[in-house]
Formats: sequence, C-alpha cells, structure tokens
Amino acid sequence: MSLPRRLSPEAAKLAAAEVGIPEIMADLSVFQILLANPAVAGALNGLLSTLLWKGSLDPRLRELIIMRIGWATGSVYEWTQHWRVATQLGVDPEDVLTVRDWTTSDRFGPIERAVLAATDETLETGAISAATMAECAEHLRDDGVLVELVVAIGNWRLFSSLLRSLDVPLEDGIDPWPPDGLAPAT
Repeated sequence: MSLPRRLSPEAAKLAAAEVGIPEIMADLSVFQILLANPAVAGALNGLLSTLLWKGSLDPRLRELIIMRIGWATGSVYEWTQHWRVATQLGVDPEDVLTVRDWTTSDRFGPIERAVLAATDETLETGAISAATMAECAEHLRDDGVLVELVVAIGNWRLFSSLLRSLDVPLEDGIDPWPPDGLAPAT
C-alpha cells in the first residue's frame, strides 16, 4: 500500500468547504493530504485553530515548543512552516535557533527553560515530570494555561509524527530548514 495521495488544490478546497476548514488551509500540503479523511482533517483543523488563534498560552512560548519539537523529531515541514509563523509573530530568530540546543544556552529565562524541559520530557517519556510541571505552574500561574501547554506539546508532537509518516512535502518554492539549511542529525 502506498501513502495517501495529495489532493489537487481544487479538490482540497471542495473537501475543506464540506467540513468547515478555511480555504487558506486547503492550500497547504498537509491539508491536501489530510483531506483524504475530511472528518479527521476537520477535527485537527479545529484543534489547530483553537491553539493558534484562541489560545491563552503566550504565542512566543508556543512557537518555541513547536520549533523544539520540529528540530528534535527531524520534522522538516514543522520546522519550515513554523519558522515563518514564529518570525512573523516577532519571535527573535536567535531564540528560534537556540531551541536546537537550548540546554547549553543561557539565552532563555526560567519560563522558557521550564516549557522547553516539559517539551523534551514529553518527547522522551510521553509525560511531563511532576517537578517540571510544578516549575511550569510557578511561571504560568493558570490551570487553563497549564492544560493548554500539555495539549500544545501533544498536538505538535502528533503533527510531527503525521507529517513524517505521511511524508508531507513542503509547498513549492519553499526552502527547507530555514534560515541556514541546517537539519538535525536524526
């Protein structure tokens, strides 16, 4: 059996409209593949929409999480797409690059270090330790934001897996691994 095929932009837009996915999302390679199952694509879009546009977690922290996951898992699509998102949101490019090896850098403060530790622990063990969760709670100070933190880490871990498993290609004309083309040794 082969991988699911990528729908044409026209077919993706029709399928997206049927499940309430904005047309702009149907232009993305990931949704052109996910829309082979419109119900699943719709559910994933709902979660993305909530986390990206309606969430309470600081967008800078969210993007650092995503970039760390993209780097640690070797997800070229995730890194490449969210490089643009992060920098458009005003995240300092040096901060984004620092997630590659954040544990050896003094660039981040306690809140970033706690959130990145939570991300790495989730990638390594599937859960955030009690000590790291307590550190996150000390800085985030809101149960709803803590829940969102866990969901955000899980969501972009899920996306990394599906992007790599479904071999989702970058959109035409997009260079991989910005800004320097350096990819992780995974």
